[in-house]
Order: sequence, then structure tokens, then C-alpha cells
Amino acid sequence: MMACLVVLLALISPRLALIAVGLFTDVLSDAFGSWVVPLLGFFLLPWTTLAYAVMWAAGSNTVYGFEWFIVILAFVVDLGSWVGGGRGRGRD
Repeated sequence: MMACLVVLLALISPRLALIAVGLFTDVLSDAFGSWVVPLLGFFLLPWTTLAYAVMWAAGSNTVYGFEWFIVILAFVVDLGSWVGGGRGRGRD
């Protein structure tokens, strides 16, 4: 049930999903070991942070193989939002 809610929140906003995961589970603290990296990820790379935490929890508490592809794909999506936002501001 919680996984479905996180997926729905991620479709709306990865930051909402990170808040839900942070409040209702221990996945973020277990995956990263401190609160600094998830906090930076919340502001800078939300899709990457969420993908790493989910892939870490989905496997055997490590990220390897195809799971890294998902994390890299999320990183590309984050970079695309940064680049697209910069191009959108440059058109004014």
C-alpha cells in the first residue's frame, strides 16, 4: 500500500514522494546513513535521490547491476529539468 502511494506522489512530485518516504519509512536514513545527502538531494537531485533509495531498498541493501541503470536514468531526468529550466529562462 505504501509503495503505491509513493509512486503516485512521485508522479506528482518527487519531492512529495521523498517527504512521504522520509516520514513513514526508514529507507532514506538506511540508504544514505546521514540526513545531509537526502536533504541536498531533496533540493538538487530529487529523482536521483528517490531512485537510489528505492533501488537500495528493493535489492539486498545495495545498488548494483540494472539498479544503477535506474539511478542513472533518474540522474538524466534531473539534469534535463535543470537544463530545460535554464533554457526556458533564457528565452525571456
